[in-house]
Amino acid sequence: MEKKYIYLFCSAGMSTSLLVSKMRAQAEKYEVPVVIEAFSEAFAAEKGPQADVILLGPQIGYMLQDIQKILPNKPIEVIDSTLYGKVDGLGVLKAAVAAIKKAAAQ
Repeated sequence: MEKKYIYLFCSAGMSTSLLVSKMRAQAEKYEVPVVIEAFSEAFAAEKGPQADVILLGPQIGYMLQDIQKILPNKPIEVIDSTLYGKVDGLGVLKAAVAAIKKAAAQ
């Protein structure tokens, strides 16, 4: 698999930073070729086009349709609130990779 870009967006870009650290550690452990970054949702239109998958923090899940309109050709998912709450880096990484594979198959 070539390197993929996973971008997480939340209300300020801060609440996902710990999750991003955990995801990066799991990606390194399992040798998953990804770049994982977190941003404020205000940067969705600017940063989103470079992403292979976009994950939204549960606290901005209500923005899903708005962001889908801005980035209609990107897979966009809301992070499962249980995984988010547990800061489950592996679980969220698996969900992101699954979304990338699903989009590639379409």
